Amino acid sequence: MVHIYPFKAVRPAREKAEEIATVPYDVVSAKEAREIIENKPLSFLRISRADALVPEKDPYSPEIYELSRKIFDEYLMDSHFIQDETAKLYIYRIHDGDRTYTGIACCADTREYLSGEIRRHELTRYDKEKDRTCHIDTMNANTGPVVLLHGTHAEIKTILARSTESREPEMVVHAPNGSIHEIFPLTDENDLNRLLEIFVSVPALYIADGHHRCKSAVNIVEKRSQGGKKVPEETYHFLSVIFAEDEVKVHGYSRLITDLSPLDPDTFLKKLSEIAHVTPYNDGDRTQFTLTPKIEGEGDHVFHLYIKGKWHECVIPRSPKINDIRALDVSVLQDQILIPFLGITDPRGDPRLQYLGGARPVRDLMTKVDNGEFAAAIAMQPLDVRTVFSIADAGGIMPPKSTWFEPKLLSGLLVHLLE
Repeated sequence: MVHIYPFKAVRPAREKAEEIATVPYDVVSAKEAREIIENKPLSFLRISRADALVPEKDPYSPEIYELSRKIFDEYLMDSHFIQDETAKLYIYRIHDGDRTYTGIACCADTREYLSGEIRRHELTRYDKEKDRTCHIDTMNANTGPVVLLHGTHAEIKTILARSTESREPEMVVHAPNGSIHEIFPLTDENDLNRLLEIFVSVPALYIADGHHRCKSAVNIVEKRSQGGKKVPEETYHFLSVIFAEDEVKVHGYSRLITDLSPLDPDTFLKKLSEIAHVTPYNDGDRTQFTLTPKIEGEGDHVFHLYIKGKWHECVIPRSPKINDIRALDVSVLQDQILIPFLGITDPRGDPRLQYLGGARPVRDLMTKVDNGEFAAAIAMQPLDVRTVFSIADAGGIMPPKSTWFEPKLLSGLLVHLLE
């Protein structure tokens, strides 16, 4: 049983939405954020990535979080942002190429994360969890939504379709990748109440994107309630957009390795060939997000390695003795290659291991290796949504950054105040 809550959204004035809404804070570097801000001076990245404005300062210093809050307050004072007078549910719809994604923007409950009705499938990275906890605490607001999934539900789909039919959205934003993002306040009181009733019968919600934002929201409640202090009910709620499982798409999550010590590239390839079938792979279309395996059979572990300017397809035979989380491709990569070959034992915190979201073309991986920033890149295959659900239902935890879900929502369209 889960609960969703209407909330009084802080959102851009309609005519400002296109100028403010932007990509999530965690898909761009500080340099990339700075370039976006230069082209869009009102970009929400000024709030979600204030470190981009003062590159000389420690990005995790209290001054950076205070700067985020200061800019947010200025946006409110200057009426760039407005707050709805009544609590509402909102419909968030994205048109991306030939696909349309429709979800419910609402608040979910941190207590249901702790009790297990909101289920995770990954652990967070320490630095990113600490960063968002400090950001939410200083802002006193959830500035980015957690993406949650529910099982397919025909009535929810019907309500969302009816609520957007023949209506103009309150806000429309064209994202840099060509997708169109629309926000519709849910105006029919009967539909709103019915959605609240339906979700009480939903056994669980699953985190698709925003593990760090979700855990950080929990951290805020724990921090503010220390010593038995009473916190406002709104503080227990966190900003979410909920989609049905058949509304989303899953990509793999790429790995980047800063250096191969104690090995050199040739020795690394040689050792890899001792446990995997390694063959050259023609890089083909560099604009694609995923490299299609060339192997004939199914069930083996497949990933693609880019090193010394070339792609290699690596296939490790599946062991019939392993059928749990250890059988995931990301687990096999970690357990059989990153730990024994490179000594990367902590995928949550080792600075030698970095990640690149799955909805980035493989040429981005190639560029980061070719320019010397990284020694190697590894492109992973996507998981099935139901596999993610099954692992979460069993209380299992995948290695960090095992999945990249689409759609990616824009930041700055909806903000939830904690008090």
